[in-house]
Amino acid sequence: MDLGTMTAQLERLRSDALDAVATAADPAALDAAQLAFLGRKGAITELLRGIGRLPAEDRPRMGAVGNEVREAVEAAVSERSRDLRGAALIARLAAEAVDVTTPGRRIARGTRHPIAETIAAIDEVFGRFGFVVYEGPEVEDDVTNFQMLNIPADHPARDLWDTLYVDIPDHLLRTHTSPGQIRVMRETRPPIRALLPGRCFRYEAVDASHGFEFFQVEGLMVDEGTSLADLKGLLEEFGHALFGVGRATRFRPGYYPFTEPSVAFDVGCVVCDGSGCPACGRTGWMTILGAGMVHPVVLRNGGIDPERYQGFAFGMGVERIAMLRHGVHDLRLFMENDLRFLEQFR
Repeated sequence: MDLGTMTAQLERLRSDALDAVATAADPAALDAAQLAFLGRKGAITELLRGIGRLPAEDRPRMGAVGNEVREAVEAAVSERSRDLRGAALIARLAAEAVDVTTPGRRIARGTRHPIAETIAAIDEVFGRFGFVVYEGPEVEDDVTNFQMLNIPADHPARDLWDTLYVDIPDHLLRTHTSPGQIRVMRETRPPIRALLPGRCFRYEAVDASHGFEFFQVEGLMVDEGTSLADLKGLLEEFGHALFGVGRATRFRPGYYPFTEPSVAFDVGCVVCDGSGCPACGRTGWMTILGAGMVHPVVLRNGGIDPERYQGFAFGMGVERIAMLRHGVHDLRLFMENDLRFLEQFR
């Protein structure tokens, strides 16, 4: 084979290689074209191995042409590779494009727990009358939880509370939210309108109507001339706000060491509408809270002069009210975190 023939064949291979590279539709086709022409057994590589059969004077000229062809094909491969990568990137971006004007996906949101919702409803009602929400500690000392509320160590009323003591001397998990009265009276001067929601604890067997932990909301109002009539009017408005304007209400005598006189506040049964059913013990009434005029001893322990100021207090069980509002018959459901139950309150 002479120089002219080899040069002509090399030019044809260059043309074929450039066409194959230019028409490669994807990286795999481009790799195949490169291998077919520039690989160890590629057409251009095989042809250039024949340079040694040329006359000595023609070999440098043929080597220069061969290097030029190889470089041209390699440059074409590199350029085509960049084009294919760019096209692939554009296609991927197009596939992943997001229309920012499209409405977003709806985010799955949780709902307020029925206990928290009930506390918020109670706060809202009493907030209309100027009551301000305060918080107290869940771990109380015996003095504030009992003694300051007119319940000394030997008082028989202590039997009403099954107390959980902690390993700090004379401290316990609060049995009610009433010790918050003492804290508010000592920190705030009359007139006082305070609402104290919180978690309480008692050593009790758990059943459909009892739990060892539960929520209460305590209310306290102290001012000059505060009377039982004020308490009655306030609680009637509260009962109507939560259970309907036409709901019947009543006061009954009660007993609490920290109030005198003490009352129980009832509303007409929301299950039978007052006609009598098992839910209300066939009385037609349901007790939702206890209340009364703050005992003078408690006012004095709170740093308030009972000769000048009078006050009333009330305390309600949140679970009890939530059960009545939503027709739930077992308070344990509120603490089990069963989504099938909680999702009903969306």
